[in-house]
Amino acid sequence: MLKRLTIQNYALIENLDIEFPNGLIIITGETGAGKSILMGALSLLLGAKADAMVVKDSNRNCVVEGEFDNNGEEIILRRVISANGRSRSFINDEPATMAALADVSSKIIDIHAQHQHLLLANQSYQMNVLDYFANSVETLKEYQTLYTELAGLKSELAKVQEQIQQGERDRDYKEFQLDQLLEAKLKEGELEELEALQKQLANAEQIKSSIYQSIELFRPMGCSIVQNLKEATNILQKCSTFVPKLDEIVSRLETCRIECKDIEGELEDIGEDIVCSPEQLEIVDNRIALLYSLMRKHSVQTVEELIAIREELDLQLQDATLSYSKRDELSSRIEAVTKQRNLVAQQLTHKREKAVKGLQQVLEQKVRELQMPYAVFEISLSPSNDYKMQGKDDIEFLFSANGDKKPIPLQKVASGGELSRIMLCIKALMAEYTGMPTMIFDEIDTGVSGSIADKMGTLIGKMGESMQIFAITHLPQIASKGKTHLLVYKEFENNIAKSRIREITGEERVTEIARMLSGSELSQAAIANAKELLGN
Repeated sequence: MLKRLTIQNYALIENLDIEFPNGLIIITGETGAGKSILMGALSLLLGAKADAMVVKDSNRNCVVEGEFDNNGEEIILRRVISANGRSRSFINDEPATMAALADVSSKIIDIHAQHQHLLLANQSYQMNVLDYFANSVETLKEYQTLYTELAGLKSELAKVQEQIQQGERDRDYKEFQLDQLLEAKLKEGELEELEALQKQLANAEQIKSSIYQSIELFRPMGCSIVQNLKEATNILQKCSTFVPKLDEIVSRLETCRIECKDIEGELEDIGEDIVCSPEQLEIVDNRIALLYSLMRKHSVQTVEELIAIREELDLQLQDATLSYSKRDELSSRIEAVTKQRNLVAQQLTHKREKAVKGLQQVLEQKVRELQMPYAVFEISLSPSNDYKMQGKDDIEFLFSANGDKKPIPLQKVASGGELSRIMLCIKALMAEYTGMPTMIFDEIDTGVSGSIADKMGTLIGKMGESMQIFAITHLPQIASKGKTHLLVYKEFENNIAKSRIREITGEERVTEIARMLSGSELSQAAIANAKELLGN
């Protein structure tokens, strides 16, 4: 039940902090006093869209908070709306998504807004009524889980099949490309090495000649520089005993001799390795031409990029093979889930078929109690052509206010007052089967008056014996029911309108009921009538 409601800075409501009892709570007030504003604020706790226009003072946030008692568990729901229309939601002071807020609130409070009786023509709503009565809600949830899973699997399969078709269209070409790249036996850094080798081969004779010329300079006039350095070292070494500084010179000469000998040997080796081979140059030229041809074909600049393309092509062709396995796996899963969905759909249909007659009789009885003694209420349940989110059944509520006519679809025959009565009966039934702790009726009495309104009020009052009911009404017959009566009224402070709400009792309540009976000018007859209504 809703224990307490706090509203700050919402439309005409500056500050409201009110506690509510259990049972039937009547809310009345003149047109424009703010009853719809109160409903709008409450709707925010059920996940309604926030609008910056509702923020009364743009310098402050708008806050709506409800404190609920759900079977002993305290739940606090809060919406905070800033001047720019942005909203934040909280559950027990913890930030929450709008979806989470709506999910929690939907289990503890139900608002019947004006014109909601139009839902009676909606097949989904009609099916929900039957499922609650048939105690098949859990079976429906199981079916919907399978239905959603199956839709996801089919969507995934369609994507895989498209990938397979695309892969089959491209496979031959990709295999050709991959074979070319594999045949090329690409190596990282290969192009740079080949280009260096190409320059060497193209200038081999000049390089070889230059190396040999350099070697000859190590032997001027047939006399070896290395041998001369060795002899100089030996001569000076003999004198180093007498001139100690010569030891360092000897050491340096020996270093030079060793280095010159090494250089001479290396030059000889390099010279021998330099090959003057037009055949090898042609091989290198052809290899370089192949690499550049492949790079142009694949629009890349390096051999490394070609290697990356080769690996990617290999992966793509492997993925194409994996897609076949994925397709088979999905097909098997779809077959299994389809069988399970069909089985659960049959169970759902079976439960509904067993409950149809009972629901039909209960609703017909309840409707007849609201001054439609000859009303006929029928429910048509038939197999649908395909599986839908609510099963494989089609449903239609059929109605006739007079027993002499064959029932026809509800929306085609019932008047506004009849729809209001039927919706109240359905709401009473739903409240019984859902265990909803709080229900709000916002002018469910549209289109009715007199004794019919009185009977509707009695039914609402009976509902209030087992749950918390808020009834926003303009009919005195309903307003006279229940022990708690709240009056919504408007006051002006400094020419600014403000909506307020307070409980009225005793003579003040008599006056409010009389006003609803006679208008602004109260008559003694209206007051007497009001007392009689309250006495009943």
